[in-house]
Amino acid sequence: MKGLVGKMGIICMTACFIAVGANSAVAQEQGQQKQTSPKLHKELVIKRGVRPEATKCIECHSKKTPGIIDSWKLGKMAHAAVSCYDCHVVEKSSPMASQCSGLKGTNIYISPMVSSKTCSRCHPQEVEQFLKSGHAKLASAPVVDNKKMINLIYNLEGGGFIGNKHGNSSNWASREAGCQMCHGGQVELGPDHKPVKNTWPGGVGTRYPDGSIGTCTVCHTRHQFSVTEARKPEACASCHLGPDHPDIEIYIESKHGQIFSTHGEDWEWDSAPDAWQPGDYTAPTCATCHMSGIGDLTTTHNINERLKWDLVHKKSVIRSGERGDGEKGAKLMRQVCANCHGPTQITKEINTLDDAVALYNMYWDGAVKMKKELAAKGLLGKDPWKDGFQELMYYLWHHTGRRARQGAAMNGPDYAHWHGFFQVFQVYKDLQQIYDWRMKNNRIEDLSTVMSSGPL
Repeated sequence: MKGLVGKMGIICMTACFIAVGANSAVAQEQGQQKQTSPKLHKELVIKRGVRPEATKCIECHSKKTPGIIDSWKLGKMAHAAVSCYDCHVVEKSSPMASQCSGLKGTNIYISPMVSSKTCSRCHPQEVEQFLKSGHAKLASAPVVDNKKMINLIYNLEGGGFIGNKHGNSSNWASREAGCQMCHGGQVELGPDHKPVKNTWPGGVGTRYPDGSIGTCTVCHTRHQFSVTEARKPEACASCHLGPDHPDIEIYIESKHGQIFSTHGEDWEWDSAPDAWQPGDYTAPTCATCHMSGIGDLTTTHNINERLKWDLVHKKSVIRSGERGDGEKGAKLMRQVCANCHGPTQITKEINTLDDAVALYNMYWDGAVKMKKELAAKGLLGKDPWKDGFQELMYYLWHHTGRRARQGAAMNGPDYAHWHGFFQVFQVYKDLQQIYDWRMKNNRIEDLSTVMSSGPL
């Protein structure tokens, strides 16, 4: 490791740029009086290397956690001499400040937690965009702010309704193993200023004790922070999958995904931001459409920016407010598509999604109407998870309805059809049957016959 640090010592480079005006050269050729252009000397000094304190961190961790150091060495952070010290050192006054054994007796304080606030020191534009996106505060809202989700996490999934108290560690298992790992949560600290109750690490929208939000390493995995990795669909796949939003499955099924699966290993993944363009790849990945610079569009870390519809919530509406500008997003996404497709095909795909949204919304509006009429007559169970109508209505939205809409959006026909609208109409027919029975008999059936795992 000392050898490594030595190789990263200070290198000073001096370059001189001398500009001679073209007019001066022409005048000289014509025998006119020579005009003297001002000499432009600019000294460029590039310093590489790490400070002594950082050297100690590297040497210590190369023995204790060599995998971290080996990963760091392979990334661009190491090439730019951005070290452990630069990202992990915090002010003594920080609520996250602590000291490892190697720092005891010094005035250096660190935190194992690195949020987007730290990244913003070098990447301010990227973080500013990120904080406006659905990957920041909006991502962790279900885990931190949504009372229904909190009830689901602790009382239902966590076994609270069968006597597993909230203070028991196992009551938090669903949150810490599932919800928190994608959405993020609120980090809680113990007396030593380190995370407790398994509230860290967490997902992209993690909220930190210093008030910062967001974990960039969800996509740019520590400690290599690879742009190549973040551009590949696998980076998104760890969260965007499963029965409620099978985005990676839809992508792999699509023609774009087929081309990626066949040829992706030969693509150029490491081009600079805004220089990664068609030709480096022959089909888009998730990053290409939603984030990367392409054509006249520059790179953005606001994943809401190029979206028209909200395909996540119970009814699809054009995005507005904190969820983006859907009308503008539609135009931006059309610009993305125009780099590879003609206007006829682009218009067809846009119309297909609009039609799918309209069809799903029709089903959802019908279900809402039935639910309101049942509620007016007192024919809804108090516990929605023991009430067949309400349970099915959840799956109509959260599983089949999402798959239908997102399958249509990303050209995944099997998810738009068999996992989508085919099951949407079946669920709706069951809702109608329960509705008709209750309205006719003016009571709730004694036992729900709904399969609680829902349509898969």
